[in-house]
Amino acid sequence: MATLVSFHAHPDDECIATGGTLAAAASAGHRVVLVLATRGEEGEIADGVMELDESLSDRRVAETARAAARLGIARTEYLGYRDSGMVGTPQNEAQECFWQADIEEAANRLAEILTEEHADVLTVYDENGGYGHPDHIQVHRVGVRAAEIAKTPRVYEATMNRDAIRRFAITHQAEARDRGIETPFENPDEITMGTPEADITTTVDVREFIDIKRAALSEHASQVDGNSFFLAIPVEIFRDLFGQEWFIRRGSSPVGQDGQPARETSLFGP
Repeated sequence: MATLVSFHAHPDDECIATGGTLAAAASAGHRVVLVLATRGEEGEIADGVMELDESLSDRRVAETARAAARLGIARTEYLGYRDSGMVGTPQNEAQECFWQADIEEAANRLAEILTEEHADVLTVYDENGGYGHPDHIQVHRVGVRAAEIAKTPRVYEATMNRDAIRRFAITHQAEARDRGIETPFENPDEITMGTPEADITTTVDVREFIDIKRAALSEHASQVDGNSFFLAIPVEIFRDLFGQEWFIRRGSSPVGQDGQPARETSLFGP
């Protein structure tokens, strides 16, 4: 069995980007470790879920513990940086935020965990962080460097399939609108997040674990309530959109019998 370390920016990112993959890995007997750069202090709070004197940081740590239990995660660690907020906000300039972290220092913090765990696989984000969030971009930079320091053999960049999102927008946009659900995909032609399908090396089918993924995501109630896009859409649409998780394998990729790059279906292949 292998050890998978999944590095993310904020609580709930682990569910959205990699929840099915983590649940599948744990179910197969692999050790799964979650590392979060921040506690998500700048997250937008869902209406009516927080007490007046409740700390968002503490709340999100507790939510993450419950989500991790659902996914089968064996260990959760925080690197200790502050949430940098959305791009262009004053929080980006805070000295203690992850966006301002020294890459080498942060990478060494992560590398200590990778070395201690004898990590076989590390997941980070693609170089644009999926959609340009400062902390997500920093996860890529720090994670790639940490893998170099720790000599982690397999590194995968979690990404979104841009073409699949466009297909979803074309197929389900009207239905979602009819149900009164706001989606982030109004105009398919303007979708730039993620990675073109042709550049994705690894597609993991997580439909078997989709209920676990959705249940884990629902534990992050301070951020994702029943009115959010993720939980408001019907289960069958959620399965269509989130039943696969996509990655770009760094370094050499497997080659098929025809000599062309082969699409992987697991993070634990040859």
